[in-house]
This record gives sequence, structure tokens and C-alpha cells, in this order.
Amino acid sequence: MRTSLARTLTMGVLALAAGGLLVACGSDDSTATGSPSTTSTTTAAESTSAQPSASASESSTTPAPTTSPGEAATAPPEQPQPVPDDYPGPTEAPIDSRGQAFLDELKAKGVTVAGNGEIATSTATYICSAQSQGVPADEISTFVTANVGVEASATGAQITAEQAGETAQIYIAAAQNTYCKG
Repeated sequence: MRTSLARTLTMGVLALAAGGLLVACGSDDSTATGSPSTTSTTTAAESTSAQPSASASESSTTPAPTTSPGEAATAPPEQPQPVPDDYPGPTEAPIDSRGQAFLDELKAKGVTVAGNGEIATSTATYICSAQSQGVPADEISTFVTANVGVEASATGAQITAEQAGETAQIYIAAAQNTYCKG
């Protein structure tokens, strides 16, 4: 009988301690705030004891120093470095004789290219490379059609999908006649 009473009391004390720990874990407020709260939560075990511990009484009387998150989390500002005059290098790639012959054929067929023709010549490079690697013609045509759309957007023109497809065929023929031969 004595063992049962001791077990019951032990279980009651453990339950009280566990409940006190759960209460001490915090309030039901789950939102984060910019500054810490200085309120103190007391447990059932602390409220029934005759002598509060020294650390509990100290922590409830002296608030912790607060710092703003901006002060603690920021590093001194970086000093920007001057950008070199030649950064990032030349902005346009020079067009070689093959590229110029390709651009001249496009112009003769009524195709307007953007800028200095860099998009068009890179498309011609793709056409020649893809054909030499055995890429199917329909895949090449799809890619070139997309590039024609990009080229048209760069010039400010509005073209339909059919017009882009027709122009893509002009690009492919012109690349085969001029650019891929070099």
C-alpha cells in the first residue's frame, strides 16, 4: 500500500512539473514582434513554493537591453568601385565577310535585321552548325522561326507566325548560300 501511495504522489509531482514546464514555454501568442516582451510567466511550481529562486526574481525585475534589428543585422555600407572604361568589353561583335554576305542576301530578299546584324549572323551560325550535326530540318526551322520573331521585336516590327515561318525559310536558304560555305 505504501508503494502505491508513493507512486501516486511521484506521478502527481511529475505531472505538476510537466504541466509547469509546458506553461513556462510561453503564451499562446505566435506572432513575432520587433522588440522582446519583458513579461514573466510563472509556473505552478513557482507559485506554490515559499522561496522564489534568485534568478527568477532577477529576471523579472531587470529588463534585458534591446537593440533594433537594423543595428544588429546590418554591416557597414560597401564602397562602390569605379567601373573601368572598357567594361564589359566591346558591345558589338564585328561582322566578317561571310556575315556581311549573309546580311546582304537577307536585305536583297526584303528582310530587315536589327542593329548591326548580330542576331541574324548568330542565327546563321546556328543554322550551319545544326545542319552539320544532323539536326532535323523541322527543329532547325522552329529555332530559326523563334529567332526571326526576336529579330522582328528588336526592330519594332509586328509579324505573324506565318510571316515568321516564311522569313525563317529565307534565313535558312541565305545561310546555306553564303554563310555555311565559308
